[in-house]
Amino acid sequence: MRVETLIIGAGQAGLALSHHLGLAGHGHVVLERGRIGERWRSERWDSLTLLTPNWLNGLPGAAPLPDPDGYLDREGVIAHLERYAATAPVREGTTVRRVRRTVHGYHVATDRGDWHARGVVIATGDCDVPRIPAAAAAAPPWLAQLHASRYRRPDQLPEGGVLVVGAGPTGQQLADELRRSGRHVVLAVGRHARMPRTYRGRDVFAWLHDAGQLDVHADEVPNLAAARRAPSFPVSGAAGGSSLGLDRLASLGVVVTGRLTGFTDRQALFGSDVERELRDADRRLRRALAHIDAHIERTAAAAAPAEIPALVSLGPGPARVELGRDVRTVLWATGYKRSYPWLELPVLDATGELVHREGVTPAPGLFALGLRFQRTRKSHFVGGVGDDAARIAEHIVADAGAARLPRAA
Repeated sequence: MRVETLIIGAGQAGLALSHHLGLAGHGHVVLERGRIGERWRSERWDSLTLLTPNWLNGLPGAAPLPDPDGYLDREGVIAHLERYAATAPVREGTTVRRVRRTVHGYHVATDRGDWHARGVVIATGDCDVPRIPAAAAAAPPWLAQLHASRYRRPDQLPEGGVLVVGAGPTGQQLADELRRSGRHVVLAVGRHARMPRTYRGRDVFAWLHDAGQLDVHADEVPNLAAARRAPSFPVSGAAGGSSLGLDRLASLGVVVTGRLTGFTDRQALFGSDVERELRDADRRLRRALAHIDAHIERTAAAAAPAEIPALVSLGPGPARVELGRDVRTVLWATGYKRSYPWLELPVLDATGELVHREGVTPAPGLFALGLRFQRTRKSHFVGGVGDDAARIAEHIVADAGAARLPRAA
């Protein structure tokens, strides 16, 4: 089968690009290993809500979401993507096995036949393969272990306490849910962020948007690799939007402690670094709020008086926790990495990450979409991918036009 462009992945990134290519009349097909938005269906917990309000979750060409200040839950995200994909040329249930360069473009082998395309777009997303630390291998074999991508609800887990490793938005939301379900919960904290849901009378994302912080370009940050690793804001869309934070979790009875350092046969061991991580998170919080304050002063925007959150101090936390008695399950909220075992092209760096600039790779006709800080700070947001999709579509259409120009005599 032949097509001008193959898009791998039918999440928000692949579908947004399909929309732009469709407007340009450019022939393309979207390959999806599962169903539309498969990761939202099979790799997210039941009670998940987006961190961003609905007005920030629009997709190019889609009708505005109702309740602009509300927050989509998991089922709402799936429905949003299904509606958006109604006219897209998506082939569901098609797993890519190999992508290699040919004289005329690319050969893409799948479990449902081969494709030949002039160009390929990798839209498999930033949350690709669960990242589980090496320490997991040292845990006693009877201890239940689960990555957050496989967690669905509290009653799915074995009875007993839960050690949640990772204090990003996922780790904090799951620690909150498990504790409210009556579980004993220990939260192992490393580098994390701190941010209130609302600041000076508005959702914090409204201020960040107005101040231009979400549109900061990759070229404007001094260390792009560090920016791509920066922890996300631990806020929640649950109950119409709410704040999280280690102090709030501690007040619920969550045991907050330092970074997980390893296991013995009967214990989980932790560092004494939680207070240092709290101070670092507080510095980053105050720096972010100072940007908002400066924007308010510069533009004379209507705003409530500034109320800087108080410093948080929780003590070092326990150095060890008994397994079996206190904890029977480890829930790894440790993020994701990218993996492209089917990509037979020299476009990966030493760590296995895709080499690109704003989604344009060194291989002619090969593009990426939906990666964290691909072009701007909002590139990996549901509603942030549209701008990047438009840019990639421009590249694709321009390349196709150039390829059809008659050769000079």
